[in-house]
Amino acid sequence: MVIDVDARILGSTCFVAELPLCNLYLQNESRFPWLVLVPRQENASELIDLSMEDQQELTREIVMVSQLMKAKYSPDKLNVANLGNIVKQLHVHVIARYESDSAWPGPVWGKFDAPLMYDGEELEAKAAEIRAELVNYAV
Repeated sequence: MVIDVDARILGSTCFVAELPLCNLYLQNESRFPWLVLVPRQENASELIDLSMEDQQELTREIVMVSQLMKAKYSPDKLNVANLGNIVKQLHVHVIARYESDSAWPGPVWGKFDAPLMYDGEELEAKAAEIRAELVNYAV
């Protein structure tokens, strides 16, 4: 299913992969390993807008992405969040956090004036690395 993804998500990320329910994106913020899951469901802004089956699938995909992030980046903590105060379209952030990162222990939102974007082709290279590692994780 093809859906319109909010322009703010598309403008701040790089596409990684299509999972059974979600499109997976890499956030263009080099301070933190940061992935975003966007369910391919029209007019979904809340978890409760999904069917029970899709809620369960979203949970499976969050767990899979979290396992990948934990294995790849060895964070001190994973932040998993569904805020949607600015971008209403349902999306879930999975962010690897470290006690040494520049926003610790607070949230990453609102801490910086602007993202510290990846240089040149680094964003696509990081997305390709994650895409290649997804094969090691079953959904």
